[in-house]
Amino acid sequence: QVQLVESGGGLVQAGGSLRLSCAASGRTFRSSGMGWFRQAPGKEREFVAAISWSGGSTYYADSVKGRFTISRDNAKNTLSLQMNSLKPEDTAVYYCAARSSGNYYGTPDADDYHYWGQGTQVTVSS
Repeated sequence: QVQLVESGGGLVQAGGSLRLSCAASGRTFRSSGMGWFRQAPGKEREFVAAISWSGGSTYYADSVKGRFTISRDNAKNTLSLQMNSLKPEDTAVYYCAARSSGNYYGTPDADDYHYWGQGTQVTVSS
């Protein structure tokens, strides 16, 4: 059974940092693009960041560019999101996602992703 499990969420003050992790099991994602998305209360799920199969290409939403960094460790089958200079508007449930095998690049379109984690809550207080 394929699983993506996020961890690392929590409550942090504005200006602080958090590091999210996503552990994959059930199959390897080393030939898949992966990404992070988030959903705030009352809002649609939105793209945050994506990464190619090798980690060589990354993409960010304008709202997080320069503050967030996506990375992956294919040996450990993990995906990470380092979040710095957090703002209250970053408050959301964060989801990691993976594309099916052979789709090597991450994209900003949630419909391109086949596997999803259950999400981890990030709350940024002002």
